[in-house]
Amino acid sequence: MKKLLLSMAALALVMVSCSDDQTTNTNNLEEQGVDMSDFYLYTENSEKAAGGCFTMQKLNAQLDKDSELFNRMYDIEKKYRERSIAKKPGNGNGNGNGGGGNGGGDPEPPGDNLGVVTIPVYIHIVYSNNNENISDAQINSQMAVLNDDFRRANNDANQTPSLFEPVAADTEIQFTLAGVFRHANSRTSWGTNDLVKSQYPPVTPSTHLNMWVCNIGGGILGYAQFPGGNPATDGVVMSPQYFGTTGYVAAPFDGGRTTTHEVGHYLNLRHIWGDGRCNRDDFVSDTPTSDAPNYGCPSFPTTNCRSTDMTMNYMDYTDDACMNMFSAGQKSRMRGVLVPGGARESLVN
Repeated sequence: MKKLLLSMAALALVMVSCSDDQTTNTNNLEEQGVDMSDFYLYTENSEKAAGGCFTMQKLNAQLDKDSELFNRMYDIEKKYRERSIAKKPGNGNGNGNGGGGNGGGDPEPPGDNLGVVTIPVYIHIVYSNNNENISDAQINSQMAVLNDDFRRANNDANQTPSLFEPVAADTEIQFTLAGVFRHANSRTSWGTNDLVKSQYPPVTPSTHLNMWVCNIGGGILGYAQFPGGNPATDGVVMSPQYFGTTGYVAAPFDGGRTTTHEVGHYLNLRHIWGDGRCNRDDFVSDTPTSDAPNYGCPSFPTTNCRSTDMTMNYMDYTDDACMNMFSAGQKSRMRGVLVPGGARESLVN
């Protein structure tokens, strides 16, 4: 009996010790500023805010199907925040417009000594007619836009308003075409259920960004998969008429910015309004809080939630000709999945 009591006491001591360790770890994180209370994945009224991007609706469906996806994406976010708290704020514009309330850019994640990162890209062209079998010139035009946009070498960079110029960023991420696969198929519309990916699976998705160019249908321009998703469906999908700047393209989305937008999602960016009202955030401090997407070419300034919308950001829904920037905070967030320990570190060769 005495041995039993001693064993129970020892077990209780271990449990208290473990509890104390967990409390200590939690307290340490809180002391360091790590707060996950604002984290969310599911979005409400996603159909109303669909625009031409189906990424958030797709994420909702994936969360319903994969019970572990939330935990994986939560861990990715938590690791990013843990790495970031040790850094000083970036160059803010000081106008109080930041989503985090301080108007400053997010810092580079610790360990980001990668320099310029080049991501190899495989493109799958799936076509039912000659228009959809887009030319090499159209493919190359999209690759050029992608590189110009991510390196802030785009011709319209000088159209960024002076209010946001201090946080407009060269992400130091670029892309190289690793190969093109062409697939003739009689199907005229592929939808958003990843059928095109199951028919033509991604090639080495851990080390390459896979893109599918096919007619999605339903007015959808494109959709992407966030870090943490199933490798069998990893990559981005765009309709051919919204891919590139020449050939089979349709205005006002004929500037290649659909792909820029979707690759932003692939590298962990949310829509700039947070897919909710003013109390929702995109987890980037230097993008102003907003309550809805912007469309067309809105006049500047456009004000919502007591701040000026960054309508020219690639992660809004404005026309291609009216987009021209990523922010420093968005740069940090994207590079945060590429650094050692990041969810997409294997893309960096």
